[in-house]
Amino acid sequence: MKKKLLSMILATTMIASVLVGCGGSSDSAETAAPAEEAATEEAAPAEEAATEEAAPAAEANGTKVGVSMPTKDLQRWNQDGANMQAELEAAGYEVDLQYASNDVQTQVSQIENMISGGADVLVIAAIEGSSLGEALDMAKAANIPVIAYDRLLMNSDAVSYYATFDNYMVGTKQGEYIVEALDLENADGPFNMEITAGDPGDNNAGYFYNGAMDVLNPYIEAGKLVVVSGQVSFDEVATPTWATETAQSRAENILSSNYADGTQIDVWLCSNDSTALGVENALAANYNGEYPVITGQDCDIENVKNMLAGKQSMSIFKDTRTLASQVVKMVGQILSGETVDVNDTETYDNGTGVIPSYLCEPVFADVNNYKELLIDSGYYTEGDLQ
Repeated sequence: MKKKLLSMILATTMIASVLVGCGGSSDSAETAAPAEEAATEEAAPAEEAATEEAAPAAEANGTKVGVSMPTKDLQRWNQDGANMQAELEAAGYEVDLQYASNDVQTQVSQIENMISGGADVLVIAAIEGSSLGEALDMAKAANIPVIAYDRLLMNSDAVSYYATFDNYMVGTKQGEYIVEALDLENADGPFNMEITAGDPGDNNAGYFYNGAMDVLNPYIEAGKLVVVSGQVSFDEVATPTWATETAQSRAENILSSNYADGTQIDVWLCSNDSTALGVENALAANYNGEYPVITGQDCDIENVKNMLAGKQSMSIFKDTRTLASQVVKMVGQILSGETVDVNDTETYDNGTGVIPSYLCEPVFADVNNYKELLIDSGYYTEGDLQ
């Protein structure tokens, strides 16, 4: 436990390193409201993202990079795509950036068009990690290297590298935050808890869930944490496509079935911000008790606003600018024939073997450190959070 508490203390000390080192998520249909799009455009720090450090060693001119993103509906994918395009273009590459409207077949077609259009490298953030077989087979036949971006591409030997954050650590940091917030080492409890996990089609969702539950399970087994609904397994708590509306509907059902009599809910573990937003919407409409500890991930604008308003406790910050910089560096290393930077060759098996990976380290943001992490770093402006 000392190690867990120590990691909580160290989290805020990693702020400086996350901004220079490597620092994910609901999807629905691609019909973002104009106001959302405007906020996204304001928030995206793409123009400031390019750095000389990320510039490839190879001559970039005339080289095309295809970048496939799952959807525009989520703020984080808009930022990822904008950051990636800005970094790659600053390095001299031609960029073919496509968003797939959260439709798998659209993503397959877009990737196939990138291949036909002469892409030299593909960077792919999949809607579903196991659903791009046709396009990946085409990339392999054309000898085009593939970097899986943030979501591992499963069951294909066409995947060359994987760039992401330490997804298990995301979950452990959420679990450790809960342990600290409730003082589970010393408090008698019991504390009532509910769980909302991510998309079962996203390989990362299991890592987030397992990381958090490995921290929290001892307290559940000891009776200090009680999941009143009884919904604990990943299959029971998963949220298809990370959809806010789905998370909200499930949370409303849990509240009406288990908390309508005034029972207090003390903590709601949410794997990311879009699911957390659904839970927060459900609580606002269906719950009158003291607000629970609520976790999240991605530091989406609406969730940071809720954090400042006391409606969300924390969110894991994964600085997509630094992830984009790392991927651009990997692209350059691939094209120049250099050794590609990886720091994990054991963890991520996609069904055909372990994929060499670069894992960036996440930190958590809360009301105590959000300004230094999010504002002072230029990720957001004060106005974005008004």
